[in-house]
Amino acid sequence: MAELLYRDDPYLRSCDAIVLAARENVVELDRTVFYPLGGGQPGDRGRIGNLRVADTRRGDGDGVLHILEPGAALPEVGAKVVAEIDWEPRYRHMRFHTALHLLGAVVKAPVTGGRIAADKAHLDFDIDMERLVREQIEAGLNALVDAGHDTRSGWITDAELDARPELVKTMSVAPPRGAGRVRLLEIPGVDLQACGGTHVRNTREIGHLAVTRIRSEGKRNKRVTLAFAPGSE
Repeated sequence: MAELLYRDDPYLRSCDAIVLAARENVVELDRTVFYPLGGGQPGDRGRIGNLRVADTRRGDGDGVLHILEPGAALPEVGAKVVAEIDWEPRYRHMRFHTALHLLGAVVKAPVTGGRIAADKAHLDFDIDMERLVREQIEAGLNALVDAGHDTRSGWITDAELDARPELVKTMSVAPPRGAGRVRLLEIPGVDLQACGGTHVRNTREIGHLAVTRIRSEGKRNKRVTLAFAPGSE
């Protein structure tokens, strides 16, 4: 089990840690600032000491697998190290992840999937195509950005979540479980849902957004893709 520091402070860029395990090209730490791949958000990259972390995946329980570049010399178990993320891509993921919460609030339809990349992000909706109007979606998103809504996280027990299934809004992505509690992300008056990702503190940090594409990905999947508008990259 690792202490997942990004849950309480997604702006934390580095931390001191102790190596719990090292095998092949994977290192596990007792605490970490690295967000592992999940919920449509990429895993962080960065460094552990002088070693390059090429990807980050979920391990058992709250464990995080820091995947080193091939051929790296592994640190010794028990060694004290500094773990540091690549901040610029992480911050873009935080902005996009928060933007997708806004998108889900603007488009009133079940979410069937989603994904975040460095230069774009999308959600898939179970909705008729004619209801997705680019100009209306952009206007709604940027109004929420400009309103400067604060975000806040909290926790709910597994049992409480089971009693409130409406808090799971993405049909294809289940929130992280296994520790007896599930993290919530709330944008008061805008959105409340179970989410284990990283987000910005205020919607103004997202910057203005552009809807770059709306297309059908199947009968129940109408994809809306976002990018940062010019000047907000």
